[in-house]
Amino acid sequence: MARDTNNPKDRAVPSGRLSRLGQFGRLASGVAGGMIAEGARRLADGERPDMRDMMLTPRNVTRVAERLSHLRGAAMKLGQMISMDAGDMLPPELAEIMARLRDNAHRMPPQQLQKVLAEQWGRDWRRRFKRFGPGPIAAASIGQVHRATTHDGRDLAIKVQYPGVRESIDADVDNVATLLRLSRLLPAELDISSLLAEAKLQLHEEADYVREGEYLARFGQLLADSPDYVVPSLDTEFTTSQVLAMSFVEGKAIEQLEDAPQEVRDDSMHKLFRLVLREIFEFGVIQSDPNFANYRYQPDSGTLVLLDFGATRPVGKTVADGYRQLIFAALNGDRDMVREQALIAGFVGEAAISRHRTRIDKMIDVIIGELNRPGLFDFSDRQYVAALSEEGMDIAADRQAWHIPPTDLLFVQRKISGMALLAARLKVRIDVRGLVEAQLGATDPVNNTE
Repeated sequence: MARDTNNPKDRAVPSGRLSRLGQFGRLASGVAGGMIAEGARRLADGERPDMRDMMLTPRNVTRVAERLSHLRGAAMKLGQMISMDAGDMLPPELAEIMARLRDNAHRMPPQQLQKVLAEQWGRDWRRRFKRFGPGPIAAASIGQVHRATTHDGRDLAIKVQYPGVRESIDADVDNVATLLRLSRLLPAELDISSLLAEAKLQLHEEADYVREGEYLARFGQLLADSPDYVVPSLDTEFTTSQVLAMSFVEGKAIEQLEDAPQEVRDDSMHKLFRLVLREIFEFGVIQSDPNFANYRYQPDSGTLVLLDFGATRPVGKTVADGYRQLIFAALNGDRDMVREQALIAGFVGEAAISRHRTRIDKMIDVIIGELNRPGLFDFSDRQYVAALSEEGMDIAADRQAWHIPPTDLLFVQRKISGMALLAARLKVRIDVRGLVEAQLGATDPVNNTE
């Protein structure tokens, strides 16, 4: 969840459908006006203006980021999800917008906050606390967090959902997608239909704070015996469908590890990747939102603080088995088996393989080569990404080869991809093979008959 204490910005969240629709209309009008002005300027200078260049002026980039940040909810969440899921394929201008959305949440003014909490807890809710921090300690796409102390001494983090978020999810997602397409901010080759469906589903689930509280408690139980992680405790007294109360846990932003010694960065990411493996293959449930703000760390102990379980999803046996088969096929360097298991799991469709087998095999060879390179895997070396993107975009340009993976697979892959992006940012080096074999064992499940 994005911190907003250094540059606080109070702006009421548009909560009605008409008011939110009006925000999108004003955004479209403002962008169009900016394009006309830029086009006129270029014509006056004797240039032939290009539609994309007129759209992606610094003023328009700022305008889009600010408006989506003001809307919050699904509008802002979709931008964050796009940046996490497809960051390596986005044009730099759109990547800039999405980066701003990850760190640029506005917060509710006191009057709006008072109204929301009065509806959830009653008009005299302040009497139930010894202290309730008036300003949020964090703010993001769906809600903002306040620190509070009860009369019996409980130190709590209170997440308050923005008004109107739940009711506006489907329309917001569709409006943002339409805006991005019409303004050519997304590459034509990038099919985001599956991402839109995932965004709606995830947002509806994230907007249910009772559900999130149940998963918060579940992960607390699953990791109770592990000193590497700490999960806040659910406080049921103050939790409702739109307010989530939990114990306050100290921790620093995971991104601050960028300046830590190499061994500290490596150890922290090793713990996070090990947790992902346990979620998939042991727990059967995964917190699928890899937003960096969901992870904090305690420097004195190296303990990782896990936050935000709204996007938690069950992992079915079929998905887990598919990943197990695929991982070992890649680690064994078996290109044909990787291709076969990718098809069985649903990563690719038959049309893509029949029409672009050579390109797919090149991508598989790149992945196998990286995973089996001697020594530690260096996540800061991103040269292989360009090779994968080049082949992948050529396949995506062929509409007959389009394929939507199973939804359950998308959730899991999103978490894995997000962890890889965080590892790249922290420039970590990890023994990937050792990590996998420690969790799954060194046997090859493809040939294991037990």
